[in-house]
Amino acid sequence: MNDDKASSVSPPPGELEAGLTKFLIYLHTERGASPYTLRNYGHEIGEFIRFAEDKGVNRWHEVDVPLVRSWLASLHRQAYHPASIARRLYELRSCFRFLLREELVSDNPAARVHPPKQPRTLPDYLTVEQMVELLSAPDVTNPLGMRDVAILEVLYSAGLRRSEIMGLNVDDVDLDAKQLRVWGKGKKERIAFIGEPAKIALTRYLVQGRPRLLERNPKAEVKPPRALFLNYRGTPLSSPRAISAILNKYLKQVDLPQRVTPHTLRHSFATHLLEGGADLRTVQELLGHENLQTTTIYTQVTLRHLRDVVGKAHPHAQEDVLDTFHNELIVKQVQQNVDPRMLSEIVTPKPSPDVGESEG
Repeated sequence: MNDDKASSVSPPPGELEAGLTKFLIYLHTERGASPYTLRNYGHEIGEFIRFAEDKGVNRWHEVDVPLVRSWLASLHRQAYHPASIARRLYELRSCFRFLLREELVSDNPAARVHPPKQPRTLPDYLTVEQMVELLSAPDVTNPLGMRDVAILEVLYSAGLRRSEIMGLNVDDVDLDAKQLRVWGKGKKERIAFIGEPAKIALTRYLVQGRPRLLERNPKAEVKPPRALFLNYRGTPLSSPRAISAILNKYLKQVDLPQRVTPHTLRHSFATHLLEGGADLRTVQELLGHENLQTTTIYTQVTLRHLRDVVGKAHPHAQEDVLDTFHNELIVKQVQQNVDPRMLSEIVTPKPSPDVGESEG
């Protein structure tokens, strides 16, 4: 890992940390990364840096494939979830790509390490009935209730991410066209569409709720906030966690599962679209997915739903119907000492006499 020439010269203090700092500045200034993303990247790549320094590695060009694999193995031994390990590897790869661009290294060893296999899990989603129950929970006689139902309606009606709804400004809303201008991952712009209930909720909030919240902000007359959704002080919501807190409030109120997150509403949006007949490409565009493969997981959800529907609705798919068929016909024939070889003829329908060749 260390060649003789490299080990003969004492490394400059904090070279790994200095490289990470440059990378975080790049993410902030050129990629427009959120404070949440910057904090995660800084913390988790910082974990790798401390691991490397404990192994005697103090320069980025000294990092090699065995060291990266050793780090991932240590995370596995600490019982980190495979998705968490894969995320850290992805972050380290991104950091190395930046260092390559800046000619601070000549190789990206993290790119030659495979992430752990991920268990394929289907996303949770709410049924249409559960969504109606949730959306009916806020008290729309007060400004915060008006705001909350507008947030929930937009999350579900447009399938937005939590960070995307935080980034909405008043100017991004076009109520006449029922559309929103959304800034997604990597500051990529897309148009999201809303339905009539979301339009009604947003209109009520913009006309009645938001002005009443602004009255609580003494600076609003001089410099009104551009953010669409405000807190009780009339200032922009300070953290994406505020969206989660709003959702959790109403989940408890209507006794829905507490594992539901803002992303569950996005899953529900996609699942209900596909169940309603929308094609996969359309759902991909509406969700802002770069890769169609990311969207295909929702087809598995709808297939599961279809299987359940068939199991409940189709007469030959219902176990109780099959049990009745067995008990009323097969068992009775056996009890009457019918030759078992005759059972096949008894249970097989006879063709109609006027049936000719197959129609294909």
